[in-house]
Amino acid sequence: MYDKELVVEILSQISNAVSVALKRFEVVNDASYFTDTPEGMEKLDSICMVLIAIGESLKNIDKITNKKLLLKYPQIDWKAAKGMRDIISHHYFDIDAAEIYFVCDTKLEELQKVINQMINELQ
Repeated sequence: MYDKELVVEILSQISNAVSVALKRFEVVNDASYFTDTPEGMEKLDSICMVLIAIGESLKNIDKITNKKLLLKYPQIDWKAAKGMRDIISHHYFDIDAAEIYFVCDTKLEELQKVINQMINELQ
């Protein structure tokens, strides 16, 4: 068995991080905003930092739960979410702004919904 209290704490941190990323993303109308304006570059940097933190936290949950908890929620592509962290961290200068835009626009709200579901079920 694993420390559910610790996992809930990490999941809560992820939920908060997703909220931060979504808030920062509110002003972004399209992927070119990230690359064509100094403000957009700052948003891209700040959102990427949050995505790194989310991916790292998901990896920690896998370690703590022996890779069993995330498997119970197949509606999220956990491998891709964790892989996003690696891509941003190790290939930052090659990041595709359109991909970051796509993730923020189409994946983060569902991730937050599932993370909150996990928190509720573990408490």
